[in-house]
Amino acid sequence: MPAAPGLAVLRLSALAGVLLGGFVLVPLLRGAALQTLARTMLAAMGVRVERRGPTPRPGSLLVANHVSWLDILVLLATSPVRLVAKGEVGGWPGIGKLAGLSGAIFLNRARPKELPRTVGEVAASLRAGRSVAVFPEGTTFCGVSQGRFRPAMFQAAIDAGAPVVPASINYDSTAAAFIGDDTLWDSVRRVAALRSLTVTLVTAPALRPAPGADRRGLARASQTSLGVAGYRLAA
Repeated sequence: MPAAPGLAVLRLSALAGVLLGGFVLVPLLRGAALQTLARTMLAAMGVRVERRGPTPRPGSLLVANHVSWLDILVLLATSPVRLVAKGEVGGWPGIGKLAGLSGAIFLNRARPKELPRTVGEVAASLRAGRSVAVFPEGTTFCGVSQGRFRPAMFQAAIDAGAPVVPASINYDSTAAAFIGDDTLWDSVRRVAALRSLTVTLVTAPALRPAPGADRRGLARASQTSLGVAGYRLAA
């Protein structure tokens, strides 16, 4: 349902103010300041976050379905994680800067030969006790449809002996979806114009891969667990 006239403008103004102040403080404070900034950005947009399920332990690989640019804020707001994101995200206003401050690992999808190096960087972070979040579908999907989880990043968890935590991100409105010909600015304005938006993050119990586990099997098990955790996006 659309918000009252003028509320979208107020939200966008508040978001701009949060970004200006936050990007000055976060590089100095790091840690909890980054989570606070992500939470404040969501609040400025009128987005309410609900969280269910076990809290991932440090050094976990979080694997989530992908619906919107908001997913990045949701994960940063709820867990201290590094993100694995497509290279284009690094150039997005605000969101790209926030991802960079989290220590994001940007993928150059035009250079598949770089993938083993990226997997190695993810594994190194996991071994060091730093959680990493990835969207294995590789792109965004809307509604009940899902893309197949690509197995490459699951190898990092196997190499590091790290737990894999499937995370289901659910919105109560399809207006949150960022797909097709959408531009970031159009999507931001659409979300700001909603009366309210609730996103629910549901984490499933961790999967603990054995040494030498098959990454494709681990990807399938994770996607099955994500479905059980309650993947849904309301019509």
